[in-house]
Amino acid sequence: MTNHELTDQDKASQASSASTQNADITVIGAGVIGLANAIALQKAGFSVRVIDKQGVAAGASFGNAGHFATEQVFPLADPAMLLKLPGMLLDPLGPFRIQPRYFLKALPWFMRFLVNMLPAKRAHNSAAIKALNQKSIYAWQQLVSECGCSELLKLEGSLLVFEQTPFIEVERVYKSYREAGVAVKLISGEEVRALEPDLSPNINHGLWFTQVGHTPDPAELCHRLATQFEKLGGELVIGEVIQLAAECKGDNKEKGVNVSVASGVTYHSDKLLLSAGAWSKPLAQQLGFKVPLETERGYHLMMPQHSRLQRPVASFERKFIITPMNRGTCLAGTVEFGGLKAPLVEARADCLLPHAKALLPEVLVGATTSQGERWMGFRPSLPDSLPVLGASPKSDKIFFAFGHQHLGLTWAAFSAQLMAEAIKEEKTQVDITPYRIDRF
Repeated sequence: MTNHELTDQDKASQASSASTQNADITVIGAGVIGLANAIALQKAGFSVRVIDKQGVAAGASFGNAGHFATEQVFPLADPAMLLKLPGMLLDPLGPFRIQPRYFLKALPWFMRFLVNMLPAKRAHNSAAIKALNQKSIYAWQQLVSECGCSELLKLEGSLLVFEQTPFIEVERVYKSYREAGVAVKLISGEEVRALEPDLSPNINHGLWFTQVGHTPDPAELCHRLATQFEKLGGELVIGEVIQLAAECKGDNKEKGVNVSVASGVTYHSDKLLLSAGAWSKPLAQQLGFKVPLETERGYHLMMPQHSRLQRPVASFERKFIITPMNRGTCLAGTVEFGGLKAPLVEARADCLLPHAKALLPEVLVGATTSQGERWMGFRPSLPDSLPVLGASPKSDKIFFAFGHQHLGLTWAAFSAQLMAEAIKEEKTQVDITPYRIDRF
C-alpha cells in the first residue's frame, strides 16, 4: 500500500476529522490535473482540500502514454479523418472503435465534432491549443523541480515514424508542423535508427520533435505531486462526491460551497474547483452546466521487455505510441467510445502488440500478450479538443479545470498556473476565454 492508498477504516477516520475543518478551496479530483492545481493554489496562499473517490492517479493519470506532447497542435476534428474512418473501424488492429450499444448515445458528440472540422473553427481551436502548449514544458520543469522529482521528466524529444507513406506525404506532414511553429526535423530511416537502434529497418523516414518530453512513470509522478501537496499543508480526502451545492446567507448571497460524499460527510469551503476528468460531466450539471464531454476509453499494454528507446516513438500509419518506462515498454494509443461503465475489452489492449513487434522486432520477438499488463482509462474529451478552464459565469465561488483530452499530462502544470491566477483574480499568462465553460 502506497502513502496515498487508504483502508476503509482510514477513510472513515480521515472523513470524521476532516469534516470539522474548513478549507479555502476544495479541488475535486486527484489526477494529474487536480494535483497540479492543488499545488499551485496551496503555493498561492490558499488552504486546499482535494477529494477523490479512489485516490491519487486512480484514473487516466495512472496509465497514460507518458508523453508531454506539445507537438500536438492540431485539433482532433480533422476533415482528413473522414476518408480514413471506415478503414479504421473495419480493421481489427485499428486504433478506433465505437461499441455498438453506445453509438446512439455518442452521436450528439460526434455531430459537434464534425462541426469543429469547419476551417474557421479548426483554426480557432488550433490557436487555443498552441497557447497552452507554448509554456507547458517549462511549467513542468518548474513543478518537478519543486517536487524533487526532476528524473520523472525526460526531455529527449519524440519521434513520429513512417514505414510505407510516400515521401511527398511525409514532406507535407513535416511542413504542416513546421508552419505551425513546432520544432521538428525531417530525418531519414538511417537517421531514425541512429537515434533509436532498436527500431525496424522498415522505417523509411521520421519526424523528430526536439522540444517535447516524456515521463518514465506517470503514476509515480502523480504520487510525488501528492506528497508535495501534503508537505505544503494540503489535505487529501478519499470519498465519492455525490452532491455539490452553494451555501447561501440569509440575503441569498453565496457564502461558500458544500461538497457531500457517499460516506455522509459534507465538506465546506469558500470556493470549489471541479477537476474530476471524465467524471466531471454530471457534477458540472449539478452546477448548472450541460457540457458535451464524452469519454474516450484509452488502452495500454505494458510489456515487461525493456528496449533501448530514449524517447516516445509514434507510428504515422499504425496510430499508436511506444514509450520507454521504468516498468517496461508501454504500448498505447487506441480510442474506444463506450462510456464509463463497460468493462475493459482485452482485445483493444492486445491489438497493440502486433504493431509494436513490427517497430521493435528484436526487442519483442517471442513476446505474447499474456506477458503484458492490460489497462484501460478514461480520457475526458470535448468536441473542439479544448479543455474547460476558468470561472463559472453563474458564481464567483465555482471554477473548472477538466476536459484536457489527450493532453492532460501535457497541460497539467501550465493550466494549473493559469487557474491559480484566475482564482486570485490576476491577469492570466494567456487569455483563457477560449476555454470557458459556456462556449458550447
